[in-house]
Formats: sequence, structure tokens, C-alpha cells
Amino acid sequence: SQLYYLNHEIEQERRRLRELEAAATSVSPKITGLPHINKISDKTAIAAQIADCRAVIEAKLKLSVVEYNRLNRFIASVDDSLMRQILSLRYINGFSWQKIAFAIGEHDESYPRKKHNHFLKLTEIPEQKNL
Repeated sequence: SQLYYLNHEIEQERRRLRELEAAATSVSPKITGLPHINKISDKTAIAAQIADCRAVIEAKLKLSVVEYNRLNRFIASVDDSLMRQILSLRYINGFSWQKIAFAIGEHDESYPRKKHNHFLKLTEIPEQKNL
């Protein structure tokens, strides 16, 4: 699920970057979260915000790649082919349970969801020990 949420954070930051870039080219920029100051300072503040936003996106993209690789290694270590498909469709592709059911030839969304939940109960993931 970390990959899913990281990707959503990246998209939010990209929207913010587009807003900042649009504000940087407008005559009277209006950006939520920035105090109102004179136009020269506004442009400087916006440029700084754009640079910060780009750095945040780059850092989150790197984290996303690390998480993607970690997730793929875990999924590849699963012996059951069907379970690998379910895990990949859910966590890599972000499919709903219904879409997963159709993708694996089932019609009931509860089938892959129950199979997934049972698998997680039986699987001891090192990170879960510390929770």
C-alpha cells in the first residue's frame, strides 16, 4: 500500500507544481498557502516554492522506485502463481477487488479478497512483527 500512497502523493505534488508554474507566469499570482507580499517578492517566493516542489517530487519518485522494487521482490518470492497475480494486480496495478476477480477469471470480488486476506494471515512479514 505504500507504493499506492506514494504515487498519490507524487500526483498531488505535480498538481501543486503546475499551479505554482501557472502562478509564476501570471500577472497577479494567487497561490493558497503563501502570504500576500509585493510582486517582486511574490515571484521570488514562487520560484523558491517551485524549486522545493520539484525536489519533493524527485525524492518521492526515488522512494517510489525503492518501494516498487521491494514489492516486486516480495511478490516474486511467493510460491503460488495465482497469489502472485492477485498481489501484483492489487499492489502494483492498484486494481479493485472486482477488477482483480475478472482478471483472474472469477466473477465474485470476494474470492481474490478472501484468498489475499488468508495469505496475509499465514505470511509473516518482518515489518509486521514490530507493529
